[in-house]
Amino acid sequence: MSSPITPCEKNPALRKLIVEFAETLKHEAHKLGNHGLDEQNFYQSGLFRGAIERVRGQQAATMKYKRAFVATVLDYMKAKDAIADWKSAGEDNRHDYQVRLPNGRTAVIELKGCLDGNNTNIFDRPANANEFIVWSMCQNEGSDPRKGAWSGIHTRLSAEIIGRSQVVDGLVIWDILCGTVARPCPKLDRVKAMELGDYRLAPPCIYLFPSTVPSVRNNPAPPPQSLNDVGFLQALFDVFGGKDDELTSVYLEVNHKGAETVRRTRLVRNGIEIAASDDTPLHRA
Repeated sequence: MSSPITPCEKNPALRKLIVEFAETLKHEAHKLGNHGLDEQNFYQSGLFRGAIERVRGQQAATMKYKRAFVATVLDYMKAKDAIADWKSAGEDNRHDYQVRLPNGRTAVIELKGCLDGNNTNIFDRPANANEFIVWSMCQNEGSDPRKGAWSGIHTRLSAEIIGRSQVVDGLVIWDILCGTVARPCPKLDRVKAMELGDYRLAPPCIYLFPSTVPSVRNNPAPPPQSLNDVGFLQALFDVFGGKDDELTSVYLEVNHKGAETVRRTRLVRNGIEIAASDDTPLHRA
């Protein structure tokens, strides 16, 4: 690969600190707080384990933070007249948001977590969607965003697109960790971070997919769309300081290899192929 799949990278020094702090916490936790227990009784009481489980549960319940971030972004885009309106789709829908664009088109957004998770496979393009966008918000500080992005795009999204004939117009990889010490972003070497409410934002990572589903006989290698074909992504790009040479085009190709149907994924940025899979049997993850 001549360029990383996504510019953000995990901070290996932070990972080392996490491991070291976890070891310290395991052996020194009894010294914290005013529990009144000696070391032996502290660890035997279940207090430590119970506290860890409580913190874990609170950290896992991150959807409200994700929704707060998305609401801040969409409200700002509306204030800038980049979108006409937006609404949460509600619990009865599999997708998360509907955005009305200034030209009257409807963009539907499906929120995902880390792309290497099984939840990435679960989506359905609604009938009313003129544009269907997957937005990944991976708030696991220890995860590798580059490995996760490739796993999500090739192993999961492309397999579902082809296997279930589900068009995904684009992918956004962007959340509150981007550009922080946990996930350094080289984009901030070129542009100043944008201050928006409580957030300090690097420009979003945008991936453009084909507008049609690949098929061996009639459509083996459909081209990715241009940015101006996908109104929501164009608006996001314009409002939050995107650069043309940071856009990534996703090529999805299918072919026969003997008796087997195979698929191939290629990523191209600024005219350069940055990643390509081998021929992969057409089965879903």
